[in-house]
Amino acid sequence: MIYVCKKNDFVEIDFEKDYLRELYELGKTSNKKFRFQPSVTKQFKNTIDKLRNAQRIEDLFPFKSLNHEKLVGDKEGLESVRVNQQYRIEFYSKIRGEEPDIITICSIIELSKHYK
Repeated sequence: MIYVCKKNDFVEIDFEKDYLRELYELGKTSNKKFRFQPSVTKQFKNTIDKLRNAQRIEDLFPFKSLNHEKLVGDKEGLESVRVNQQYRIEFYSKIRGEEPDIITICSIIELSKHYK
């Protein structure tokens, strides 16, 4: 199920899992499986805000701390940005519309540990 967060003129953010939406909107989740330290939750929210404020995905490239990358292997087609040294947000993006009404849609898939 997709939960749409606030839509602005350029980037639309969708959360594909309940716990991701709860983490962003409430700062915590009701699902005990997805409990994170408050610092991780705060960094997650800040990173999502950077995605929302970008006019397009390419605007994320100058943020070296995000380490934006396209994933390969079994996660081919997904992109990721770093939350911190340990966690990353996995998402896919697509463009809807044409100039000048282009909207980038980022569907947030997962908040995961980078090295498992």
